[in-house]
Amino acid sequence: MEEAVFYDTMRHGLWVSVIISVPILSMALIAGLAVGLFQALTSVQEMTLTFVPKLLAIVLVFWGSMGFMTQTLTGYFQADILPQIAGGGP
Repeated sequence: MEEAVFYDTMRHGLWVSVIISVPILSMALIAGLAVGLFQALTSVQEMTLTFVPKLLAIVLVFWGSMGFMTQTLTGYFQADILPQIAGGGP
């Protein structure tokens, strides 16, 4: 395998991982900001108040975006990885 093909495959794999992690990370950010704002406005400093809403939001987004994640990973595997395993190259 040539270095260029290897690095291109790695670059594309990292990009796919970034794309499929964006929905979960953005929801964690939004939920964290909302809970932090709520805590700042009400002066409630409960540790479980930061953990439970973020966990629920992340689980809901993960459940809702599983189809997108599966299609993206399957497309990457079929378009990039399988041809290299078969020896055809991209």
